[in-house]
Amino acid sequence: MILQEYESARGMLAGLAYRLLGSWHDAEDVLQEAYVRWSAADRADVAEPRRYLTRVVTRLSIDVLRTRSARRESYVGEWLPEPVPVDAFELDDVSMALLHLMERLTPPQRAVYVLRTAFTLPYDEIAEILDRTPEDCRQLFRRAQHALDEDRPRYRPSTAEQRQLLVNFVAAARDGDLPRLESMLKESVTSWTDSNGGRRAARKPVTGRQKVAHFFAHIYAHPDLTVTPIELATGPALKVVVRGNHHVLVLDTDGELITGIRVQANPAKLSAVEG
Repeated sequence: MILQEYESARGMLAGLAYRLLGSWHDAEDVLQEAYVRWSAADRADVAEPRRYLTRVVTRLSIDVLRTRSARRESYVGEWLPEPVPVDAFELDDVSMALLHLMERLTPPQRAVYVLRTAFTLPYDEIAEILDRTPEDCRQLFRRAQHALDEDRPRYRPSTAEQRQLLVNFVAAARDGDLPRLESMLKESVTSWTDSNGGRRAARKPVTGRQKVAHFFAHIYAHPDLTVTPIELATGPALKVVVRGNHHVLVLDTDGELITGIRVQANPAKLSAVEG
């Protein structure tokens, strides 16, 4: 019964942990610890298993976020969320862009934002999970919204649109067709690359239509370039292999032009999509 109750909630819990952490590795650690605590819990004190497990996973994730901030000081370059296959867990209506943006929130702000927007929990229940007052949680949510509002993605392309955009972008870059490539990019487009120093990569964001176009034309104009479409929990992406190294490419769009590009090249974050 203990395992059955946990497994029935695991998909939801995995989606919660990944939203909170942006890391499948960290999410798996949280889920394992949550199961240990669930196994040892006094059933007389647990009226609703899913609510209990939600509280445990949220609090454990907040602890991870707090300790992770110290590790970030030694991280080389940009930090991006970890790509995870679409069938890994329950995850609806969340993009890699939003997960990246949520890194600017404090751990309590991120927890309230996720619980409120993704799971539509009332403030009194969120307050119980976080051991805060409902009014405090409302304040945290407003601050999170304010921090995300300006850059939060407004347009969600269809799966078909996203796939075609990825294919067209790589084709133009591979051909070195700068006019075509630039025509696909918004003037303020930004590209982020996460490698943690493990591979040669831009350690700072590349911003601006011309700079981004030249950057990718230089990388992708290589005879051994191969691309494979993959489906992530956050939407369509491409696994790109060039010069013997591989990375995952994700694009953001406003419905007309590419507004953001995320390249996950950190080998430690690609294990879930390898093979």
